[in-house]
Amino acid sequence: MTRIVIVGAGFAGHRTARALSRTLAKERVEIVLLNPTDYFLYLPLLPQVAAGVLEPRRVTVSLVHTLPRVRLVLGEATQVDLAGHRVHYTDPEGTSGELSYDRLVLAVGSVNKLLPIPGVSEYAHGFRGLPEALYLRDHIVRQVEMAGAAPHAHECEARCTFVVVGAGYTGTEVAAQGQIFTDELHAQMSRPKEPFGPAWRSPDTRPRWLLLDIAPRVLPELDPRLSETADRVLRARGVEVRTGTSIKEATPDGVLLDDGEFVPTRTLVWCVGVRPDPLVADVGLPVDRGRLRVTAELNVPGHPDVFACGDAAAVPDLTRPLPGGDGEGNGSGYELTPMTAQHATRQGDVAANNVAASLGYGTARAYRHHDLGFAVDLGGVKAAANPLGVPLSGLLAGAVTRGYHLAAMPGNRVRVAADWLLEAALPRQAVQLGLVSSWSVPLDTASPEVARLPGRGRK
Repeated sequence: MTRIVIVGAGFAGHRTARALSRTLAKERVEIVLLNPTDYFLYLPLLPQVAAGVLEPRRVTVSLVHTLPRVRLVLGEATQVDLAGHRVHYTDPEGTSGELSYDRLVLAVGSVNKLLPIPGVSEYAHGFRGLPEALYLRDHIVRQVEMAGAAPHAHECEARCTFVVVGAGYTGTEVAAQGQIFTDELHAQMSRPKEPFGPAWRSPDTRPRWLLLDIAPRVLPELDPRLSETADRVLRARGVEVRTGTSIKEATPDGVLLDDGEFVPTRTLVWCVGVRPDPLVADVGLPVDRGRLRVTAELNVPGHPDVFACGDAAAVPDLTRPLPGGDGEGNGSGYELTPMTAQHATRQGDVAANNVAASLGYGTARAYRHHDLGFAVDLGGVKAAANPLGVPLSGLLAGAVTRGYHLAAMPGNRVRVAADWLLEAALPRQAVQLGLVSSWSVPLDTASPEVARLPGRGRK
């Protein structure tokens, strides 16, 4: 039986598996999905998990339930043997295994992007996986509770100061949602508890959020009108937006900004961007800016049995030719598609079509896609969106944004909508679950979707 192995179950991998299972439903073809977890993670809603809006399982979609014709193998790919047509992996218990393939789809996604800044890898935490979101949620609650009971104002100020580096899509949403969350926690602790008074011992100190980016504006990769809307909402809410600013050093007691200011804090959230999964570099094939070089049909040149899509692939964007030819040296004459969920999802459909075509089912086609617009949830009823290029803000943008997320999720829609309704009617639960510790979610990890286990590193 012909075997198709898909490595990675993110936006690209999940869509590839689903489309292939439908296209080849009546054929003698085995579809195997290799992934470290048994769920698809809907990343755009992860900031709402960290802010206590959604419960963690709401943003996870079962692979077994949504892909009934696909065989799931739990494991992290460690090596691709192109000559032997095999993928080597390590399962969750540390046992090695291998999968042979007739067709291979690499959709391993991306991990946190690192910069050579002293102290960052030791004291910052990323935001690419569910363990990191769970850790940040607990950490925020813990810092606010400890700030409220701090005996000195300077300790209270440091504990309730939160610094987010990177004002892209993720960083902007984390800061926006986080400010609302900590304000609500502060309000709960500031209520008088007779006859002892409020639990918050420093009445002049309030939670403080800083959003830093070296770019001249927030959301630098999106339409300037979305950037203006997000900037206005953040500042009105109290977030200190500092563009043209980054950090020079991170320490246990705070961060040193590149303008010389030292900000006392116990929280540094790293959202400066992503880089392709390290497995891509280990495959031994040509890469472009760390991404595996592919044709417009998502096929790896010289390897007709290997395909790649999503953040792992340097896909030429046929809608954006390079001026004056191939000015960036990527060999295609086109710019590369951005590393976004929108592109990854649609590339998964094309990858599935072309893998099936390579087996004699259908005709191959090139990937071509025009952006349908973006939506940024800014917490509460606030959002910024430009569906089909139409700029929106306020309540209408909020409704469009949440409607888009419900439509894009491959499952759990009712549960997510129910959590949103409950969040609008009830106060958030300010409790620490203590499920994820700081050392188990290091910034420098090749597997942000899996917490580090005792005695087994995942760098």
